[in-house]
Amino acid sequence: MPGMAQSITHRHLKVPQEIELTGVRRFHDGFAMQAMQRRGIMKHWTRVALGLLVVALTTVGCATQGPPGDGWVTLLDGSAASMNSNWISTGDKANWRSEDGVIVADKGGKGSGMLLTKGAYKDFQIWAEFWAADDTNSGIFIRASDPKTITSKNAYEVNIYDQRPDPSYGTGAIVDVAKVNPMPKAGGKWNTFLITAKGPNMIVVMNGVETVNANDSRHSAGPFALQFGGGASGPIKWRKVMVRPL
Repeated sequence: MPGMAQSITHRHLKVPQEIELTGVRRFHDGFAMQAMQRRGIMKHWTRVALGLLVVALTTVGCATQGPPGDGWVTLLDGSAASMNSNWISTGDKANWRSEDGVIVADKGGKGSGMLLTKGAYKDFQIWAEFWAADDTNSGIFIRASDPKTITSKNAYEVNIYDQRPDPSYGTGAIVDVAKVNPMPKAGGKWNTFLITAKGPNMIVVMNGVETVNANDSRHSAGPFALQFGGGASGPIKWRKVMVRPL
């Protein structure tokens, strides 16, 4: 029958088109789903990698690249051997010791306990990596003119003291010589000092930022000392101390 033949022919042509369109949709949907899954996996591993990076930086603290230039001599590397070879414990004795790869002091007398270098220095740079608590009273005394009794009067005290009553001479300052404003905070993390003393000029750079640049000629040479403030001071940890004569 002519009408039936046309209807069958028409239906015969229509069905494959629907099947083809359905197949295309399924292929497109499947491809889109796979792409979304791949993006989800990439985002997941990106988050994992960022998380690991944060953990690593938190563990290490202040990431350091080491001091610039050549000619550096390591005086302290966290080992008891380096402490005993290059330093003298003086002042109100502190409990200096090697612990977990760093030199630590957290107990002492009422006064300051010092680790004093066996050598004296005139023009030099010091690189120090240290950790301090919020309530730590510490510092590096340079060009000490009286090694038996080291104070900010007979040496230059590069301070580590976040809670100093007068913050202008707190962390990053040279006590009674060069004020710091604003005062950087050292508490609860690893930090670096790069201290340069050449003639009367002294520059302190903490964590890559210059805190003071001053001139004073009262003390021209001498050993330098690492301080534990004693009394109610929080702990101080030294991971590395290096010196370079200029």
